[in-house]
Amino acid sequence: MRIPAILAGAAMALSTPALADHHQSDAPTEMENALNLESVLLHPRRAEDRARDDARNPAETLAFFGVEPDMTVVDYMPAGGWYSRVLIPFLGDEGTYIGLNPELHPSLTGYWDMYRDAATRIPADAAEWVGDDGAEVIGLNTDDDLEAHAGTADMVLVFREMHNMRRFGWTHDSMMAFRTLLKDGGMVGVVQHRAKDDAPVDYTMGQNGYQRQADVIRLFAIYGFDLVSASEVNANPADPADWEGGVWSLPPSYRGAPEGSEERARRAEIGESDRMTLLFRKAS
Repeated sequence: MRIPAILAGAAMALSTPALADHHQSDAPTEMENALNLESVLLHPRRAEDRARDDARNPAETLAFFGVEPDMTVVDYMPAGGWYSRVLIPFLGDEGTYIGLNPELHPSLTGYWDMYRDAATRIPADAAEWVGDDGAEVIGLNTDDDLEAHAGTADMVLVFREMHNMRRFGWTHDSMMAFRTLLKDGGMVGVVQHRAKDDAPVDYTMGQNGYQRQADVIRLFAIYGFDLVSASEVNANPADPADWEGGVWSLPPSYRGAPEGSEERARRAEIGESDRMTLLFRKAS
């Protein structure tokens, strides 16, 4: 596994005498957090997950968002727990992990059933994902009574779910839940498949996975979130972002490209989708 840039950078910074002295006196958290996160990423429970680390850049992404141990972090739609297996142990014993799922229409069944009954399902899933290692785990749906957790979260993380929020009508309830759960000035980190700036509106309503970056920024602004920063850490300029089968045309799904075909090999060379990485702050 490659050493994440955030870890290498922290190590280089700490090698200077001034910072070494500062480490001894004030214990700079950047290096310690980077080492802690690297240990989490290398844990055997992530043996299968690591195949996607080069595309998802978890160390660099979480460092950009400013996620630190002991925080209370809301993970929107944890699904199979790829990021949960990173976040829960990294947040540590003093941290809190809140898995937040949308309220589902009864017609959404099958795959979507995993998002129902979050209060019992997510803690039970977490016990299988990480055992009792790390943060306290709470499961919520957006239609639950959230008042007991109002104003407790330092950060909300939304990994590749903005398109689902839009196509299934979850945007308003989800955004309002984010505002309820976050502290004043709390942060929202977003990673999302990115459409071209001039992509047709009909292509970016959610059904293809891709969203225009400007639209995502405007949407958060409507709900009272100010853009703080943007990163290209998850960018892939080789992705044309106009696939007929949507983002699922690329790895790991390869929709429309049979195994062993030249087209599948071409798409493998392109890699996973181009992604925006955005950080917002809850405005008063």
